[in-house]
Amino acid sequence: MKPFQAVDFYNLDQQLSSEEKMIRDSVRSFISKELIPIIESCHRDGRFPKELIKGFAELGALGPTIQGYGCAGLSQTAYGLIMQEIERGDSGLRSFVSVQGALCMYPIYKFGTDEHKNKFLPEMAQGKLIGCFGLTEPDYGSNPSGMITRAKDNGDHYILNGSKMWITNGCISDLAIVWAKNDEGKVIGLIVEKDFGYKTKEIKNKFSLRASVTSELIFEDVKVPKKNQLNVLGLKGPFACLNQARYGIAWGATGSAMACYDEAVSYSKTRIQFDKPIASFQLVQAKLVMMLSEITRAQLVNLQLARLMDAGTAEPYHISLAKMNNVSMALKIARTTRDILGASGITDEYQCGRHMANLESVNTYEGTEDIHRLILGQHITGIPAYS
Repeated sequence: MKPFQAVDFYNLDQQLSSEEKMIRDSVRSFISKELIPIIESCHRDGRFPKELIKGFAELGALGPTIQGYGCAGLSQTAYGLIMQEIERGDSGLRSFVSVQGALCMYPIYKFGTDEHKNKFLPEMAQGKLIGCFGLTEPDYGSNPSGMITRAKDNGDHYILNGSKMWITNGCISDLAIVWAKNDEGKVIGLIVEKDFGYKTKEIKNKFSLRASVTSELIFEDVKVPKKNQLNVLGLKGPFACLNQARYGIAWGATGSAMACYDEAVSYSKTRIQFDKPIASFQLVQAKLVMMLSEITRAQLVNLQLARLMDAGTAEPYHISLAKMNNVSMALKIARTTRDILGASGITDEYQCGRHMANLESVNTYEGTEDIHRLILGQHITGIPAYS
């Protein structure tokens, strides 16, 4: 495979600090050298490459925006660039990093006690402790308020019963951030350590995110000390985490699109039909122009959103627009790349088919495209259409 050529039509590199560019380039190099050579075999075999965890930790990619506790303390822009480069390699690996940082380390940092932070965050930043995030249930995905997992008060601890579904990192995790309803029906967050006795079951035979571990978590009378409860009540807790992750997804999906575009340009210049490269045909050029336009638009959205995040002025609906727009865009570009590659696009000699399958899941998780439309619709009209 030829070296990756990142598209930057509007010279957005000029808007990045030297530190942000250095971080991006370091992750880009790591992905090219360590992930790209093995990702197709991992995808084919359904294997998560655990050997890369140490490298992600050394890059500062685990909980990168957290200050202290051995974390990198980077800007939101740098965090976005990290997600872009990792998903340029594979959505499943970006999912691993997103869950570890945005969905597990972030709630401990935001809602945890000093004891929680000192106990878990340093080892999570080093990749020595792996986390997962338990919100979705078999019957409650887009409607998390309907969850049936219960944490019953039992003195100095809770008795946890229920199950969580489609959980990234579940079977390799040392702890789970689990959201459950207490005796009053209020949603609470618990740090559930693996040795408390919960069970996991890996979800096999996936078409998508095959290089990622996806699991079911099962809680049967699991005792969770009350000291492991996070200091937040209601769905604002998990939603705050999801906003962090959705922001990273907006950047990550753009990385997938950039990878596909690079492959489409390269292939079309070398694929000969009717005695000339297919890049010389108007219809192929029109597709490449569409791809360039859509990626550039997503890059502009990401950079402005990053600046809002760094300034502390980003709202959830800003993040929803980016997640909705950029994942949909990336999926369209992956499909268009597959079209340009013809039959070659259905083999794993090329990456567009893998990105296309992965993005089908990314388009669904952490708020489907339609859910984000409803969030934006409420912002526009002031009327919630989902209740």
